[in-house]
Amino acid sequence: MTRIQRVFRIGWVFSKYRLDEFLPLTDLPWPLRFVLLFAPWHFFPAPNKPRGERLRLALEELGPIFVKFGQILSTRRDLLPDDMALALQQLQDRVPPFPGEQARAIVERSLGQTVAQLFQTFDSNPMASASVAQVHAATLHSGQSVVVKVIRPGIERVIRQDIALMLLMATLLERYWSEGRRLRPLDVVRDYEQTIYDELDMQREAANASQLRRNFEGSTLIYIPDVFWDYTSQQVMVMERVSGIPVADTEALNAAGVDMKVLAEKGVEIFFTQVFRDSFFHADMHPGNIFVDASNPQDPRYIAIDFGIVGTLAPEDQSYLARNLLAFFRRNYRQVAELHIQSGWVPAHTRVNEFEAAIRTVCEPIFERPLKEISFGHFLLRLFQTARRFEMEVQPQLVLLQKTLLNVEGLGRQLYPDLDLWSTAQPFLESWMRRRIGPPGMLKSLKEHLPAWLEQSPEMPQLVHDALLRLRDLDRTHNTDHATLRALQKAEADHRRGLRRIVLGIVCLAGAWMTTQQASWASIEAIPPQGWVLVAAAGWLLIGRRSGT
Repeated sequence: MTRIQRVFRIGWVFSKYRLDEFLPLTDLPWPLRFVLLFAPWHFFPAPNKPRGERLRLALEELGPIFVKFGQILSTRRDLLPDDMALALQQLQDRVPPFPGEQARAIVERSLGQTVAQLFQTFDSNPMASASVAQVHAATLHSGQSVVVKVIRPGIERVIRQDIALMLLMATLLERYWSEGRRLRPLDVVRDYEQTIYDELDMQREAANASQLRRNFEGSTLIYIPDVFWDYTSQQVMVMERVSGIPVADTEALNAAGVDMKVLAEKGVEIFFTQVFRDSFFHADMHPGNIFVDASNPQDPRYIAIDFGIVGTLAPEDQSYLARNLLAFFRRNYRQVAELHIQSGWVPAHTRVNEFEAAIRTVCEPIFERPLKEISFGHFLLRLFQTARRFEMEVQPQLVLLQKTLLNVEGLGRQLYPDLDLWSTAQPFLESWMRRRIGPPGMLKSLKEHLPAWLEQSPEMPQLVHDALLRLRDLDRTHNTDHATLRALQKAEADHRRGLRRIVLGIVCLAGAWMTTQQASWASIEAIPPQGWVLVAAAGWLLIGRRSGT
């Protein structure tokens, strides 16, 4: 009954905002189109709002799971028109808090102690409430101020129910919409399913926070709060409480005398450091998760929270991405095209000249503008959209990277409108490439692999000996295979010669029979000489074949 009610609720909201506009009605089978003629949305007047805003309002009304799905979908510019993606970026996760007593009960059940045993103080009124969890202020018995993040009760059942409905809708779109297979709605929903279930595990988020804190230990760029592992479980996470100015509050930052240019450039440096130095980046860097430590206004420092979504890049992806970006800076479009093919991002059969021309068409109008007016994130978006024409598969790791870059760039431009992300990024990438392929990089690689090489060195003579034996056996097998092949070829040739002899023998017998039609079989002497010749020839062909002559 709950599922049925949820389906009716979705249908009501769908009709209210006339989202039938997004249905591929002309591509559906005619019986389904006939049924949809009597659908309830026909009884609702079309709202006088753009389609993107109607979609945003509908998702907000459907609840937190659909809101979070819309937030993630807003990053998929390769799938959505710009107007819809921009509207979905404005989605607000307004979720009423659940009672503080429920939060206390979850904490006690998860950690196996009472709240009084765990904390000196625990505020039952939440500091913040989101779709998956809410946060309470508390104090440890040591006097340390902390925040307690608690998973929303019953959220897993709601997620499972809504995901099932999303998968059903995605399946129908993929089956009946001509664009469905190209846009892969099922893959999008499955990616979201993985992301949302990962956010339900507080231990995973705590591990992400610990890794990021270790990567930036002692850094003046960003501060990551400490995790208290003794108070952390799958449903509860306790972290150090930090304070700072919300990064979106530019008035407060200006009042504190913060150097906005330094702050914006530090944001870019943090992003590229996470991506290229650490290959581990905070992938949910929207303004609600970022604060500023303004204790030193001329050298401000970021403070990050909420580590449920992180991204990683494989070493080969790091290298190809850096080389791609540097090639763009130098307008070497040929190298960009070749790198896309080498990395496997586009098929190997792609024609380099055609791909190079398409990239040049996208890039040249952008580079003719002042650098500070160029959006790096939207530039990458245009590039990926162009590459789709050449059968470029969606790269999940690059989609997450693009989402984060769009957030970072948007945040930087908000803080300092004249931010030149290109000139800030280029020296960093060039330095990173020099360190990677120069003597320092080679020395680092040697240090990383030398222990394994030394450990394996006693086994090397035996491994070499075994390899040589296998090569010898392969050579013998190769020779044996050649002898077998020659025997098979000889047998086949003999078989073909035998067939020819049989056919000729039959022809000779037929000729002998025809020449003796006039003879009297009562007397052998009546058979003409040519008949005997044909009979003899047939005998030699047939009997000689069997004897091998």
